[in-house]
Amino acid sequence: MTVEAGAWQEERVAGRVWTVRLDPYGRPSAGTVKLSCSRPTCADQRFPDGAAAGRKAAVGHVNMHLAHIRAGGGPRGEAWCACRAADCAWHTPDPEAGRRGGARPVAGSVRCGGPVVLTVYADRTGRLWRIAEMCARCAAATLDCRTLDTAPPPARPGRAADKPAPEPEREPADSTARAGDSVAALFSDHLPSPADGNSSAPVAGPTSVPRARAAIPATASGRGKQWGKIAQRTVPRDLQPDVLRNELIELGDAFRAYQRRTEPDPALLAELHERKARAFAQWADVSGDGSLREEAKRAEKAAQTTREMQNNRVGRIIGGTGSGDEPVVERLLTQKQAVHARIALEYVEAHAPHPEAEVRLAVLMLTLRAARAGTGNVTGQDLTGWLQGDAEHVLDQLVAAGWLRLPGTVTEALASQPENPTAITVPTLLPEQPRPFAFGKTTRSKLSGWAQKAVADRKIRKKKLGAHTRLLALYTAAHTSPDGRLGHPGDDGLPLDRAAAFCALLPDQAAEHAELLVAADWLTEADTTGGRLRGRLAERILPLGGLL
Repeated sequence: MTVEAGAWQEERVAGRVWTVRLDPYGRPSAGTVKLSCSRPTCADQRFPDGAAAGRKAAVGHVNMHLAHIRAGGGPRGEAWCACRAADCAWHTPDPEAGRRGGARPVAGSVRCGGPVVLTVYADRTGRLWRIAEMCARCAAATLDCRTLDTAPPPARPGRAADKPAPEPEREPADSTARAGDSVAALFSDHLPSPADGNSSAPVAGPTSVPRARAAIPATASGRGKQWGKIAQRTVPRDLQPDVLRNELIELGDAFRAYQRRTEPDPALLAELHERKARAFAQWADVSGDGSLREEAKRAEKAAQTTREMQNNRVGRIIGGTGSGDEPVVERLLTQKQAVHARIALEYVEAHAPHPEAEVRLAVLMLTLRAARAGTGNVTGQDLTGWLQGDAEHVLDQLVAAGWLRLPGTVTEALASQPENPTAITVPTLLPEQPRPFAFGKTTRSKLSGWAQKAVADRKIRKKKLGAHTRLLALYTAAHTSPDGRLGHPGDDGLPLDRAAAFCALLPDQAAEHAELLVAADWLTEADTTGGRLRGRLAERILPLGGLL
């Protein structure tokens, strides 16, 4: 029996490899690229138009080879894994772990197995493409490698009809495909999900409808176990415990089902990523494969990012009916932008040239206009809207202190129109000065718009509330929970002394201005007992809430 198996392995041929490369040609300034293929019959091509034209031609060249491979019958089941022939260097961090040159690696010396598959690999820089016949396990372990087709199993010579069938692990469920079947690209979200152990089951051809997974009880020989794929990895049939294997197979199906959805569901996607992180971490513990642990960490980060993206754009009112149908609030600021808003408030409190509330309000609004380059544009309507009758006096103070530079006089700045705004300069924010803010152009515009909406709120303007109250409105809006309550969800409001200090008030004066905000329908309630500022933003103000 051993001699027979060895003779069969000797008949196996090397897996074919087609490598298409895109390299610079001639002088770098010329921009010419050269397209070369590892097949001797393919001549080199040169493209003076640059890398874009070369990449387009490379993709066409790869597709031409794939068409010829399909016409020739697809991947060969009797082929050796091309990745194994290269010492598994395509997915092994240490290429010296294998044996270079000489005899082929001894069976079992590398993690290799599964059916022969036809794969295509494209590196992320757009410089290398590789078509290869390799084993399914190496294909699953190679990043950016896509499986296009699976070869039928090779016929082993000398096998009698009454000899026992091979173990399920050697042949995947779709390996019953006949050599005469048409070859078509198979994608992970369209793969059938057969169960092993039923050799008489119909073959899933290119136009077949994927079969549902059937819960077939496993026997002592291992027959009846399901197979599946997740994250371009084939789930081993002998993976233990069974609950882990079933979870990985179910997750692969769930991710493919999510890809077919017509509408995104971030909450569902985050849950899938969290399940994947737990399953891959357990898989790594069982198998000792470090790449699985890295995949688990990526899934954990993907879950966190997905939830943050959802929370950044949408906030849910907590503490409603509890039915799960709470109203959704479209936030003006993302959670990260709200952090930048609070940093801007702290900066203004520490760097305003005068302690008056009117000066601090003007400094805040002008800082948000000039935060990126130290320069910005304002109109007379902006200035009078922020400061009402104090605009001229406040601007004189800022110019005299050297905090603000104007191209003309204060009077000219107050008379400027939208079609001819005044170009202001804030010297401390110029690029050659230390940068107090780390946000970009889009965030700067968002923060400026957020502050403008708060200060120019129609009910605040109608009640002619002063700079102290407007600063308090900004401060409360920047420090809210998702449900609109002031402070973190677990906190008892905000420290009253901190809020009062920002507004240039004494703590016992803050209660009066908080009541003014209640009267202006900015807050639904306000309480300043015990040294804490408690309250909740009115429903109409919730979009301005900066989530803590």
